[in-house]
Amino acid sequence: MKIKKNTIYDNKPTLKTFKFNQLISEFTSLILFSLVSLSSSSSSPHQLKRPPPIPIIPIPTSRQLSWQLSEMALFLHFGTNTFTDSEWGTGHTDPSIFNPSALDATQWVRVAKENGFSRIILTAKHHDGFCLWPSLYTDYSVRSSPWKNGNGDVVAELAEAARSAGVQLGLYLSPWDRHEPCYGKTLEYNEFYMGQMTELLTRYGMITEVWLDGAKGEGEKDMEYFFDCWFSLIHQLQPQAVIFSDAGPDVRWVGDEAGVAAPSCWSIFNRSAAKIGDTDTEYAKGGDLFGHDWVPAECDVSIRPGWFWHASELPKSAQTILDIYYKSVGRNCLLLLNVPPNSSGLISNEDIQVLQEFTELRASIFSQNLAKNALISASSTRQGIDDSQYDSRNVLEEGMYSYWASEENQSDWMLYLEFQDPVTFNVLHVQEPIQMGQRVVEFHLDSLNEKGQWKEVTNGTTVGHKRLLRFPTVVSNQLRFVIDKSRADPLISYLAIHMDLVSTLNVSHTSNSSSYFNRSQVLQQITRNHSQIVSLSS
Repeated sequence: MKIKKNTIYDNKPTLKTFKFNQLISEFTSLILFSLVSLSSSSSSPHQLKRPPPIPIIPIPTSRQLSWQLSEMALFLHFGTNTFTDSEWGTGHTDPSIFNPSALDATQWVRVAKENGFSRIILTAKHHDGFCLWPSLYTDYSVRSSPWKNGNGDVVAELAEAARSAGVQLGLYLSPWDRHEPCYGKTLEYNEFYMGQMTELLTRYGMITEVWLDGAKGEGEKDMEYFFDCWFSLIHQLQPQAVIFSDAGPDVRWVGDEAGVAAPSCWSIFNRSAAKIGDTDTEYAKGGDLFGHDWVPAECDVSIRPGWFWHASELPKSAQTILDIYYKSVGRNCLLLLNVPPNSSGLISNEDIQVLQEFTELRASIFSQNLAKNALISASSTRQGIDDSQYDSRNVLEEGMYSYWASEENQSDWMLYLEFQDPVTFNVLHVQEPIQMGQRVVEFHLDSLNEKGQWKEVTNGTTVGHKRLLRFPTVVSNQLRFVIDKSRADPLISYLAIHMDLVSTLNVSHTSNSSSYFNRSQVLQQITRNHSQIVSLSS
């Protein structure tokens, strides 16, 4: 049968058929509009939240993140050495010498908290074997001292003070013990050590760091430590505690006792390449770009020449501590600053004064981000339903969980800052969201001169949790932060500039060639082409 064409339209429409057709048309339009809207809402890319980029391994554990965010910890070396004017006790000092007249753990914690130290670590037992708690495994402890008639417990008092103030507590338990008779007998001493460790980790509430080292004098008894057993026990009893040693497993020694990390400092590390008591210090200082383990570095240094208090010694200046801060916290590490209590059991006034000055110096420099009001843009931005999710503006607010992310597979990674008025600064402050892995390998900062040319201000390698770079003063109203190399598409959580009126100009400068700064200009030709940006993952 042959179908007729347009049969309905060959007849003249009546009013009845017109109204019916109009009703059908309106109904059909309504259905079509609904279907289009539904299709649009379900398929439009602007209606879907784009997930974060894939982290690049290794990445930190929750306890390592908590440790890194602390940034600074106070170390307390205290014991019989405090009363004998010595650093390494023999293990034969009469415990009756330990008798502080005014011990106040609350003062220790208050000094720490008021000066920005959010955790405090006590030498519960140093190499001489004297215990600051009444251990059931030895008589060489506070129980045998006249302090509080043998009923005192320094660890307990500090734990209570820290808990009340909201300060995290860590404990140092020396593997080397010059007093214990069974030291040198492998099985017996490891049992002894683990017994003492269990006491410390089960009596005093939450412990956030356990500190070990491989220190041992020459000619001392040979001793095999069961480190794997120790580490397992610590994580079993205090799962939130990081373990510090020369080689981790959670936090590594930076390789010196000056508090200084290498200019390139990776949290990435190969534990298999390190051994407690026998680690390559240069390897420890810088970490390993190609490492398989996340083991960030801790920089230990004493405010005084010695680790224990000595009446004849004076503390370092606040400016010196500030310089150490730049080279530790400012190089992706935690600063562990030793401030030893004196023989009265108090932190000395001269040490407190230095800490207060150090706190004031930090506040004068870092309390204000001079880039906060800049107009910021990026070479590219990862897109999603929420335009602000990965936006470049995120970098002007501190916080690890908001960041700028570039679009994938880009050849340029840049952030541009424009100021209404010229800004004066001499410190660059950069942070990565390290929960996503450490990515940036090389970067530099440019300033735009009056001729419209970009001139390099400074450059650096590695960022991590925090990178601080100092350089001679610059005045500019346009800046460009360039990531030259990265392990993966870079992520930046914070970008700031500051003015440091304290540090002298003989600072460690990371540029590969000399620069001359003339107030408004950085007169140096860039030696690298910003477009030659490569990713080590490609």
